[in-house]
Amino acid sequence: MASPSSKITGFRFLKLAPPQILVLSFAAVILIGTLLLMLPVSSVPGKPLRFMDALFTATSAACVTGLAVVDTGTHLTGFGQAVILVLIQIGGLGFMTMATLFALVFRRRISLRDRLILQEAMNQSSMEGIVRLIRKVLLYSLVIEAAGALLLSIRWAVDMPLGRALYYGVFHAVSMFNNAGFDLFGGHDHSLISYVGDPVINLVVMFLIISGGIGFIVISDLADLRRTRRLSLHSKVVLSMTAGLILTGMVVIFIFEFTNSRTLGPLNLGSKLWASLFQSVAPRTAGANTLDITGLRQATQFFIVILMFIGASPGSTGGGIKTTTFTLMIGAVISMLRGREDIVLFRYRLAQERVFKALTITLLALLLIVTVSMMLSTTEGLPYLMILFETISAFANVGLSLGLTPELTQVGKILICLTMFAGRLGLLTLAYALGPRQGKPLYKYPEGKMIIG
Repeated sequence: MASPSSKITGFRFLKLAPPQILVLSFAAVILIGTLLLMLPVSSVPGKPLRFMDALFTATSAACVTGLAVVDTGTHLTGFGQAVILVLIQIGGLGFMTMATLFALVFRRRISLRDRLILQEAMNQSSMEGIVRLIRKVLLYSLVIEAAGALLLSIRWAVDMPLGRALYYGVFHAVSMFNNAGFDLFGGHDHSLISYVGDPVINLVVMFLIISGGIGFIVISDLADLRRTRRLSLHSKVVLSMTAGLILTGMVVIFIFEFTNSRTLGPLNLGSKLWASLFQSVAPRTAGANTLDITGLRQATQFFIVILMFIGASPGSTGGGIKTTTFTLMIGAVISMLRGREDIVLFRYRLAQERVFKALTITLLALLLIVTVSMMLSTTEGLPYLMILFETISAFANVGLSLGLTPELTQVGKILICLTMFAGRLGLLTLAYALGPRQGKPLYKYPEGKMIIG
């Protein structure tokens, strides 16, 4: 019988750093999901999932990506879909968040080591208030998902039997809030195309995607706004950059696709606006689509690649390099062009270590994407834009696809799985887990000079 002070991580016997525990825990969740999806009860009769396909599906679900080698709605049974749903929820909220939930339910003590792991998982600078934040995360997630499920169920009850509408409502609310992109409508790219001009579906799904993508810290700030009457710098940056990217994306997609007969061309003006707005929100790592992604012009596809690369915000259910990282990089460029040493946002000066971290994340992401896409261009032999699109979709945990994923070779599936895994855990977390950080050097090196530019 475990004592009340036993750790919730399950790795008491190993002397591991928090990043290493996160990596092992996440890998264990994916492996369990893979084994469950390989069971005969998970697939329709006569179509069992092979190991590689089950591993790919479990990784995509746990990494809240949405890329699929088999159709979730027609290939998997209710049990298999339930496994996907649980993996999405664990992957979206985080393994440690779910472990903390059980610890709180069973009134187990959350140790200092567990708090350190939670701090790493939630990307927080300190442990202060971390358990309180986890409680808020669980509460907000439950409320938002329940509200989304109810609204979607009511809408779909018009088109399908009530029981099916409720099931669809719950599944898609969890999937969209966690920015997973899995759907039950059949086909690898059908998604929500039939609801391209439907205001209810568009508004509810976009609300779920944005809520999951802005991060729980921002949601907490907004919930406390009436009491505090102020937002943190983090929330101001996230909200302003999110709004800017969505509006910019909507305008660009509207202009580029206005006359495209395969996308916006046949739609009326209202549907054109809804589709442009939705397709600007979706690359924020959601993976849903109301337009045929393969029918987009190449300029639009490349623009979506940029949106996917930026991704969602820290402490959220989404991926990418994050809006705050992108903001810091833009701020650094502007400060350099103006001849200033400091980066100032909303009258706050940012420490140089933040800039170094943003630069590190961006360069590591670019290195990973370039390496994987070059390898895929060798193994898959397809146009590079298609390969780049799929690679960034996997890294940013988006799930949008140009149709490459179902046709991937075995090597290609492994590469995409590793890319999804790295994108979800975070490149810095993986770097810390694989190579322990070194302390400060004992010797102070002399300052060197180098010409830049």
